[in-house]
Amino acid sequence: MFWTRLASGIVLVIIALLTMSLGGLPLCAVLLLISLAAYRELTKALGCATDDKRPNALEILGIFGVVAYYGAIYFSDAEILLLMCVAAVFMAQMFAYVIAFPKFQANQVSVAFFSFMYAPVMLSFVYLTREFPQGLYIVWMILISAWGCDTCAYVVGKLIGKKKIFPVLSPHKSLEGCIGGVAGAALIGALYGYFFVEQMFPQQQVAWLVAFICGAGAVMSMVGDLAASAIKRNNNIKDYGKLIPGHGGIMDRFDSMIVTAPMIYFLTILLFRF
Repeated sequence: MFWTRLASGIVLVIIALLTMSLGGLPLCAVLLLISLAAYRELTKALGCATDDKRPNALEILGIFGVVAYYGAIYFSDAEILLLMCVAAVFMAQMFAYVIAFPKFQANQVSVAFFSFMYAPVMLSFVYLTREFPQGLYIVWMILISAWGCDTCAYVVGKLIGKKKIFPVLSPHKSLEGCIGGVAGAALIGALYGYFFVEQMFPQQQVAWLVAFICGAGAVMSMVGDLAASAIKRNNNIKDYGKLIPGHGGIMDRFDSMIVTAPMIYFLTILLFRF
């Protein structure tokens, strides 16, 4: 299991490095595929799906919505199109709910739309961040915040972790590990900012900004991880799927990045002067 998990992790890192470096169509296409898989995992976990193999009408509308949404962010920079896609998915699913009544329950409609917003829309901020003028440098803060925090938290927790901070939700997480994860991500961010990002902003000292953004992103990455765990516990499932050997499903591996990406995007807009 360890070697399977390690090999899968290496493949994921390579894919992330390649697609984030290239940006554009390769990144958008990979995020689209990840979003589609995550959407289906969520609808099944939360009880919207009525068949493990075939999506129902609510899910099909959501799937078309995901494709349309990513088409909109790739082919146009008009924010109104993104809002239209989000509103259209909700209205289409409500339409299906009314037309097919009483086939679907209200909670299924809620889950179908929630799943669309949770994974596909939130993950799209990875692409939107990469599309910044200096996005090639900014986008890596998402990985530093998410996977850097996870690694640092694991190491610190193993070494000195004692106080359990979420004993029911996540018995293995400690207060020391959480603090170490945030501090580690901030430190990695500071080093990354000093040696790389400041080269693109020669008139600005931005290392401290990068450290702050990565630290804030690390906090959100833990929220994302715990939220995904809470959903699993609420629905008595161990993993969201089996797509990634040794890791589970897409939601099991990308849960922290899903909520970190919007945080990095908005903080970058607020704090950086392009």
